[in-house]
Amino acid sequence: MAKARLTFADINTTITVPAGSRVIEISDKVNSGIIYGCREGDCGTCLMKVTEGMDNLSTPSVLESKILKEHYAGQDFRLACQAQVLGDVTVRPA
Repeated sequence: MAKARLTFADINTTITVPAGSRVIEISDKVNSGIIYGCREGDCGTCLMKVTEGMDNLSTPSVLESKILKEHYAGQDFRLACQAQVLGDVTVRPA
């Protein structure tokens, strides 16, 4: 299985993950500052800034694009619950 390096800039930690992993799954395990409220019905709280490797994330879905637009997120932002790691990426909380 292909692997990728996911770096959390806020805690200066890099993890090797299986390609296709969602950022939020890994963030939760390493206690990054990327939070999420989707379990409480607050979609969009897992907004993160991608500082390197945006092209190494999955393409945003129609739903993710809608949520990003509603939150006035710039081009460097993604939802950690939706973004799948396909190659080396560096992220931080929004």
